[in-house]
Amino acid sequence: MTVTRPARIGLRVIALAYLALLLLLPVGLVFEKTFAQGLSSVWTALSTPAAISAFWLTVEIGVIAVVANTVFGVVCALVLVRGRGRARWLLDVVIEVPFVISPVIVGLSLILVYGTTGWFGKWLAVHGIAVIFNPLGMILATVFVSLPFVVREVAPVLREVGIEQEEAAATLGASRLQTFLRVTLPSIRWGLAYGIVLTTARALGEFGAVLIVSGNIAGKTQTLPLLVDTRFYNFDSTGAYTAGALLAAISIFVLLIMTVTAPDRRRL
Repeated sequence: MTVTRPARIGLRVIALAYLALLLLLPVGLVFEKTFAQGLSSVWTALSTPAAISAFWLTVEIGVIAVVANTVFGVVCALVLVRGRGRARWLLDVVIEVPFVISPVIVGLSLILVYGTTGWFGKWLAVHGIAVIFNPLGMILATVFVSLPFVVREVAPVLREVGIEQEEAAATLGASRLQTFLRVTLPSIRWGLAYGIVLTTARALGEFGAVLIVSGNIAGKTQTLPLLVDTRFYNFDSTGAYTAGALLAAISIFVLLIMTVTAPDRRRL
């Protein structure tokens, strides 16, 4: 069926209008509200100890989660695509779990496992290890909810590039590590980059699971999403919009990276 030029233009207008109403307008209003009281109020809201702590804690958790899931994701993708075990289907199912379980349930599950009355709670308490209501629990929650992205981006690329180059490297005497670093890794670099960007975006914006396990303690276990929620419900609209605008700016930066890497990914 041939689509006429006016129909194509109409569909594009509808799509752009939908995206504008759903995404651009709300985000634009956040920035407009942020600077409505002037730059001095924005700086005051950003320079509070709670905001500075929330920013660095968000960055710290995000970096740890991204590094952990990058390593785990590449290993799992290799197992799923290159492995021969019969239990690969089970690993494939487990990787999908964060997509189908609510983050709130993830947080509750972590409390049941690592809380003071949980499976490992008493042992952890005896050894002085605090997981729940501590950054460690927030890291675990963030790692869990952002786990699948690298795997799901790298695995299709591995299938597409095949094993011929890896077999040729092995024939020439390369070790498995050399083959991975010089053959496999360059082949999957754009899929890996795209997965890292998606993992970063998910880690930075996580709210539900982190809220349950953090306790939302200002200056200790409060991330930027939690700071936005706290300031909003404390009727600090300027502080809430400022924290939200900072989080949105970080997310937009991540989106720009994803946009830059996407064309290379499509050419694979």
